[in-house]
Amino acid sequence: MKLSDRLNAARGTEEAQPAAENPPLDPSEAIMPVFMPTPAPAPVVPRVDALATLKHRVGEALFERLGSRLSDSGLTESSLQAYAREELAQIIDAEQVPLTTEERQRLVRQISDDVLGFGPMQQFLDDDSVTEIMVNGPDQIFIEQEGRVHLSDSQFKSEEDLRRVIEKIVSKVGRRIDESSPLVDARLEDGSRVNAVIPPLAVNGSSLTIRKFAADPLKVVDLVRFGSMTPEMAELLNACVKAHLNILISGGTGTGKTTMLNVMSSFIPHDERIITIEDAVELQLQQEHVVRLESRPSNIEGKGEITIRDLVKNSLRMRPDRIVIGECRGGEALDMLQAMNTGHDGSLSTIHANSPRDVISRLETLVLMAGMDLPLRAVREQISSAIDVVVQLTRLRDGTRRVTHITEVQGMEGEIVTLQDAFIFDYSAGVDASGRFLGKAIPTGVRPRFIDRFEDLGIQVSPKLFEVPAAVGRGR
Repeated sequence: MKLSDRLNAARGTEEAQPAAENPPLDPSEAIMPVFMPTPAPAPVVPRVDALATLKHRVGEALFERLGSRLSDSGLTESSLQAYAREELAQIIDAEQVPLTTEERQRLVRQISDDVLGFGPMQQFLDDDSVTEIMVNGPDQIFIEQEGRVHLSDSQFKSEEDLRRVIEKIVSKVGRRIDESSPLVDARLEDGSRVNAVIPPLAVNGSSLTIRKFAADPLKVVDLVRFGSMTPEMAELLNACVKAHLNILISGGTGTGKTTMLNVMSSFIPHDERIITIEDAVELQLQQEHVVRLESRPSNIEGKGEITIRDLVKNSLRMRPDRIVIGECRGGEALDMLQAMNTGHDGSLSTIHANSPRDVISRLETLVLMAGMDLPLRAVREQISSAIDVVVQLTRLRDGTRRVTHITEVQGMEGEIVTLQDAFIFDYSAGVDASGRFLGKAIPTGVRPRFIDRFEDLGIQVSPKLFEVPAAVGRGR
């Protein structure tokens, strides 16, 4: 058979074969399997989110179990903590969630802080390097360390959690905070000062400010070591307190007035009766014979208020050797001046002012706030005869707090109260590479008039105390 015949026979055989069972795919269908997306894997919950969810669930369960025990005044703090730790361990075990030892310890600590402590602020309260905590709503917690303020990484979960902490603080000192009384001054158990403001006054959420005080009060040697004042200034202030001079400690907010008042009160002899008067108890006097008085706000009916003025008047009937007023900020200034002028020498107090001269002006204003229609000259005569020494504190740009003036109130010249600096800060020394001021307070060379009182009382001070150091200039 010819080749052409064989090819035609083969072609005929192919045409005779039956069609395939599966017809050819449409071209679009043929490429679909190639481009079909692979199914997405099931989402994996991050470990951090799972722990946060567990923390919230366990915390709520612990709150429910503790119930009224959290506000039970008959239950001691240690008993409450012991009970809470037992309940917390049972709740975590019941969850049956596998946790590492580190995760379990961190979970227990965080829940304990939320339920028994002060939430995300507790770590800062436990940190001695933190001196101030400022909460601007639930999302912002600023802290001050070494005189510098910065934003922390911690936050409250919600406004409700922040309000819960605020109410816990104020309830422990018998205060209240609600819409009818949306701001309050209070204190923690360690004496730290607390100020809280809630909506509607605080627009961006509740505000909380805590100024911490060291568990171990600073002593004069600490202030000298820190450079806040010189040994010569400490010697002079010690003599002033022992000589029963009336002293005002002046400065702006956060300059260390209360700390300085604590230090200077340590110079008071232990055999004298001291009465302290404060809005919120902060002073940490170390003497034995101390009576501590605290003012009281009005109740929900607007009654029962006891002011600083009331306490100052009452203290005069308590046979005080010393009256220490935490801060003069109102009409109590008049009562304080009258007490100083009627035999209660050696009184101490603080006042907000930026310079010794401003102290006189501010005292005049505060006396007028007492509602007494006194002529200005009479007010100034009261001030000049009552106040002996002004100690001025300043917070410098480098964050340090320094005593910048020790000033004597000498009396009146015409209509003016005359002042004379005994020590002033030397700004002309400049700053170092890190921006810290190199200067210190130096004597002016003027011998204060109250030195004669020291001699009458047999109080000795160094004869070189007021000598100006050689080759030291003074500038500002």
